[in-house]
Amino acid sequence: MDTAFSSFFESTQYGSRWNSFKNFNQISPVVQSHLKQVYLSLCCALVASATGVYLHLLWNIGGILTTFAMIGCMAWMLSTPLFEERKRVALLMAAALFEGASIGPLIDLAIQIDPSILITAFVGTGLAFACFSAAAMVARRREYLYLGGLLSSGLSMLLWLHFASLIFGGSTALFKFELYFGLLVFVGYIVVDTQDIIEKAHFGDLDYVKHALTLFTDFVAVFVRILIIMLKNSNEKNEKKKKRRN
Repeated sequence: MDTAFSSFFESTQYGSRWNSFKNFNQISPVVQSHLKQVYLSLCCALVASATGVYLHLLWNIGGILTTFAMIGCMAWMLSTPLFEERKRVALLMAAALFEGASIGPLIDLAIQIDPSILITAFVGTGLAFACFSAAAMVARRREYLYLGGLLSSGLSMLLWLHFASLIFGGSTALFKFELYFGLLVFVGYIVVDTQDIIEKAHFGDLDYVKHALTLFTDFVAVFVRILIIMLKNSNEKNEKKKKRRN
C-alpha cells in the first residue's frame, strides 16, 4: 500500500517536488556533518559581526581602517595552514567583527531613520539565504555550478561600473542598476557557493572555516543591498509626504 501511495504521489504534479526533496539523500553523512560545521561557524560569524556593529555604535570605530583590518584578517586566515584550526576560527571571527564595524555607519543611519527597517532587512536576508541555500541542497549535484561564470561576469561588470562612476560621476539610474543587479548577483552566489561547498566536500575538501567565510561574505553583501534599498524607498516616501503637506 505504501508503494502504491508513493507511486501515485510521484505521478501527480507534486511528484517532481517530492523527488527534489529526496535529493537530500545525495549528501553523505560526512558532507552533512561538514555542512553543520559550516553553518554553525556562519552563525558565530554573524554574532561577531553584530558585536562589531555594537562597538561602532558605542565608540564610532567603523571606517576605512576596520575595512583594511577585515581584509587583512581574511588574507591571514586563508594563508594559515589547515591544522591551525583555532587560529583560523579566531581570524574568521575577527574578520566578521571588523566587517560589522565597517558597515556600522550604515546600521547607525538605519537606526536613526527607522529601526524597523533594520530588523526587516535582516529577517528578509535570513529568509532569502535559507531558501536559496535549501534550493541548492535539494537540487541535483552540479546543477547550478554553471552559473558561476555568469555571476563572475556580472560581478566584474559591477566593479567596472562602480569604477567608471567614481571617475566620470554617477547618476541615480546607474546607482539603482548597480544596487538591484548587485543584489541579484549575490543572491545567485548563495546558490552557487552552497553547491560548490557541497561538491568540494564530496571530494574531500572539508575546510569549514573557509566555506563559512564564503557564505558570510554572501550574506553580508545581500543584507547591505537590501538595507540600502529599503532606506532609499523609505526616504522617497518621506519626501513625497513632505511635498503633499507643502
